[in-house]
Amino acid sequence: MTSALDPVMAGCVVLVTADRRSGELASALTRRGATVRHAPALSIVPHQEDEQLVADTRALLADPPDVLVVTTGIGLRGWIEAADVAGLADELVSTLAGARIIARGPKARGAIQAAGLQADWVAESETSAEILELLLDEGVTGTSIAVQHHGAGADGLDTELAAAGASVRSLVVYRWGPPPDPVAVRESVLAAARGELDAVVFTSAPGAAAWLAAVVEQGVLEAVVERTRAGCLVAAAVGPVTARPLQEHGIEPLVPERGRLGALVRTLIHHFEQAATTAVGTRQGPLQVRRTVALLDGHVLPVSPSGLEVLRALADARGGVVSREELLRVLPGDSSDPHTAEVAVARLREAVGRDLVQTVVRRGYRLAVGETVGG
Repeated sequence: MTSALDPVMAGCVVLVTADRRSGELASALTRRGATVRHAPALSIVPHQEDEQLVADTRALLADPPDVLVVTTGIGLRGWIEAADVAGLADELVSTLAGARIIARGPKARGAIQAAGLQADWVAESETSAEILELLLDEGVTGTSIAVQHHGAGADGLDTELAAAGASVRSLVVYRWGPPPDPVAVRESVLAAARGELDAVVFTSAPGAAAWLAAVVEQGVLEAVVERTRAGCLVAAAVGPVTARPLQEHGIEPLVPERGRLGALVRTLIHHFEQAATTAVGTRQGPLQVRRTVALLDGHVLPVSPSGLEVLRALADARGGVVSREELLRVLPGDSSDPHTAEVAVARLREAVGRDLVQTVVRRGYRLAVGETVGG
């Protein structure tokens, strides 16, 4: 197992499609060696600027609910902050104290407690489906239910409860707007199709849907899907709801067991740690040749693009002999002179040391392999 500071994602270019908490996500990935690109697929309209939320809050104070469903901790905190700006915070907390409060997971419960309130029931699965099952089993006909959620909606919770006979009011704490930089989004989907990205990270279903809409608009859906299926591009979603738009387009993302940003990062890191266990075992340590860099025993090798392609061909052979003619085919240009391959190998040896690449007389070159790590 690698240590916390190992650059297990060195050479990996990761696209972050989120607006909220993108800095935190980028920092966590950068610490593990990744290069992070940022192209938010949607913007967030802050709660302080949302007059509709204040109007809905006033209506709720005038007609308190029987049940309050809190779907996100940050949403509840934002709601109370917005109420405070409008001079309604104390009245809101007092009103909510009279309702039965249901929390969608521990984070929502923590925000409820921080507000001086008490959760009466917590969905440990952190899903709206568990809340819906509870309320429908109990019966909701004639019950007034307020649902606090974000701009992505409440996973059908509102409509299902209303269909069962409840009077449902939705409190949307922040709303989704257009991307802050449409050009960056467009460039990000083209980069994904061209093979310039190693991973794309999604933290909301609307964000995933918006990014995929840009993929379709640019006419590169087939290329992006093919790259994910080939394992060249890794998609990672914070939870099953966020994963759904991707799956509907034929992309199966990595999804952590817990819907947390930290868990998402750990899942992505673990994916690349597993890739390290299938590296070629050489006498100098495991060798991984990635899209833009090569790592030997966890350290980035100072090789040129041409050297990287030579090393990739040797690594793919996993100790087998690679002829000069085969190396010429992976080198830039159209030279047929064996001396060109010899020069490329000589320069590679200058960068990585002479012991890693062996000459097989009259046949070509091979890696000085030991046992294959994980093999």
